[in-house]
Amino acid sequence: MSATPEREPTELGSAIPEHPTKRDLLGNFCFYFHFAVMGFIVLGWLIPSRPLLFFYLGFLPLVFLQWRVNRDTCILNNIEGWLRTRRWRNPENREEGAWLLTIVSGITGWKITPLQMNIFTNSVLGVLWLLGLSHLKGWILG
Repeated sequence: MSATPEREPTELGSAIPEHPTKRDLLGNFCFYFHFAVMGFIVLGWLIPSRPLLFFYLGFLPLVFLQWRVNRDTCILNNIEGWLRTRRWRNPENREEGAWLLTIVSGITGWKITPLQMNIFTNSVLGVLWLLGLSHLKGWILG
């Protein structure tokens, strides 16, 4: 019997392993590369270069299409899985198909469904694409 009372674990606390494994070099590279791509997606519409804005306006629909064609998973996670297991899908990677969902849930503790995250993500992609087009046309940030 311990001197301190036992507490019921919270949902988030029970979902996180007691001793989570640290990311290896490949895991860190893929995780932070995701952040770099996300940064480009979120801030790319601010780029003052017309050629880069054209690239951005083509890149966003490609991100959306690859997500849809790839059954709601990101090719970056698939590449990591392939490098680790020689299989396109890695069922042991909890971030596969849920990278942003995993981060948002881990930080906020919110229970977000994959459908809710897809609706949010696709809406944001649409708004960012329109901002990029508006910047390119000189309607904003002339």
